[in-house]
Amino acid sequence: MNLKRLTESLFSLIGIVVLAVGCSHAEEQRTVTSDSDRPHLEKRGNVTQLIVDSKPWLILGCELGNSTSSSKEYMEQYWEKLQASGVNTVLAVVSWEQTEPEEGKFDFTVVDDLLEGARAHDMKLALLWFGSWKNGVTSYNPIWVKEDTERFPLAQTPEGKNLPILSTLGEETCKADAKAFAAMMQHLKERDSLEHTVVMVQMENEVGLHGHPRDYGPLANEAFGRRVPEQLMAYLQKNRASLLPETLAAWEENGCRTEGTWEEVFGRNERTAEIFMAWNYASYMDKVSAEGKKHYDIPVFVNAWIVQPEDSHPGNYPSGGPQAQNHDIWRAAAPHIDILCPDIYLNNFPEILDLYSRNNNPVFVPESRAGQNGAANAAYAIGQGGAIGYSPFGFEGSCDAEENATFCELYRKLGTISEKVLSAQAEGRIGAAWLKGADPMAVKDDIVLSNVRITCELVSSGMRNGGAPQLTGGTYNPDDEGYVIAIEEGDTLLFLGSNARVTFRPAEGDKVVGLAKVVEGNFDADGNWKAGRWLNGDQIQLRYDLLYAVEEGYSGQGLNFQTPHPEFIKVQLFEY
Repeated sequence: MNLKRLTESLFSLIGIVVLAVGCSHAEEQRTVTSDSDRPHLEKRGNVTQLIVDSKPWLILGCELGNSTSSSKEYMEQYWEKLQASGVNTVLAVVSWEQTEPEEGKFDFTVVDDLLEGARAHDMKLALLWFGSWKNGVTSYNPIWVKEDTERFPLAQTPEGKNLPILSTLGEETCKADAKAFAAMMQHLKERDSLEHTVVMVQMENEVGLHGHPRDYGPLANEAFGRRVPEQLMAYLQKNRASLLPETLAAWEENGCRTEGTWEEVFGRNERTAEIFMAWNYASYMDKVSAEGKKHYDIPVFVNAWIVQPEDSHPGNYPSGGPQAQNHDIWRAAAPHIDILCPDIYLNNFPEILDLYSRNNNPVFVPESRAGQNGAANAAYAIGQGGAIGYSPFGFEGSCDAEENATFCELYRKLGTISEKVLSAQAEGRIGAAWLKGADPMAVKDDIVLSNVRITCELVSSGMRNGGAPQLTGGTYNPDDEGYVIAIEEGDTLLFLGSNARVTFRPAEGDKVVGLAKVVEGNFDADGNWKAGRWLNGDQIQLRYDLLYAVEEGYSGQGLNFQTPHPEFIKVQLFEY
């Protein structure tokens, strides 16, 4: 071999080695990225946060209407509108019937279309797996499941009539649902383990049995007559000191027995039937979730059709779902489900949120309202509840409507300070107030940060103590709703408020808190503060009846967020 050929051979060999090393390194990088950096939940301080690409992610979400995501062409009209509205995460349905129309033949075009649309608009996704149940009934399963009720049994009434609801005791049903879900998760791993567009997955939707507290089919009757599973009994005994009151009361009904049938342990009543259904729904969905996580382990959450004021017994609401009173049962049965979430359309939002955050359950609201009411809900959930995020339902069709203008303004402003919000959540430097004119108990709310008590009051009008008109107290418009988010930043407090007035007192002691410096402003897209007017005089003097103000412990000055449109204000305080 001559020198030229030898040189060419050496260079060729070097190239092969370099290419091999490069491919090996790329594969190593892919593995590291997909395995150690995939979306996950992490406890930070007193809150649990969603971590995406090694950083906390705040979901400013929109849950699409149930059928919107099934068509790429139909969905195309909404991506830009949602992006402009401040939405950063879209919750979108992927149905079993669409992805496995024939048994064993999978088509994940709908997933690929959603990935493409989200990435093109710099957004994240949470996929909603509509498999065996949606709103407690069965309609999103494939035709080959619907037609074969012998292989895939239905729940039954006490009279033996079939309900349009798959039974939780159908082993073949669970296996088939799990197989389809696992195939989707494998597809996500192949298509999204580097990009991390999909940050969470919802398992089924608002599950539970309608009409009766429990299923009366043959399989269910047999299971109800057997002993309570050892897994549940062990959980109750191990966690007795921290059980929810609803669980402890049910267990104490028959003397906290450690073994026996369902009725021997919990009593012969509707609550026992509900606990039985909760165990079976949670066990079924845990099996499906576990199969999916074997392929791609990202957070899985479930959502609850919550108990309504008019509901007198389980079955009026879907019995056995992840309602607040069933959380212990779900935790015992479903270790592969990470969050138990409420869908909140009732007016007592803070109260419901508190119920669903007990025993360190992470806070996420996948379905709720938009509008000014939704803005107050979102602000409270994120600012006071330490929520991973918030999502109004069916928002794509009205995100550019006038009634949602203030909601979109809140989303856009939160988007500019999401890093501040998330770090403040983790460090306990944030609080929020939820204000509602129709509720006499909600026209005022307090936030306590460090040694300052921040009183937030809905905008009002009227006379105060017989003197001149004041900007605090008086009458409240029952249609008005407001909110305040407060973040402590060193010697400064950052406020984001709407329809609210804010005053300050010391949390302890009898000194008066004064306003040293008040500046309105905004944040740019990179989170940089852009100062505006320095506020003083009429802009911060809320009361002139100073003797009454001093007697009540404050200076008469405060912040005035006098319209529904959210505004930022920074404040430095002093004491005298």
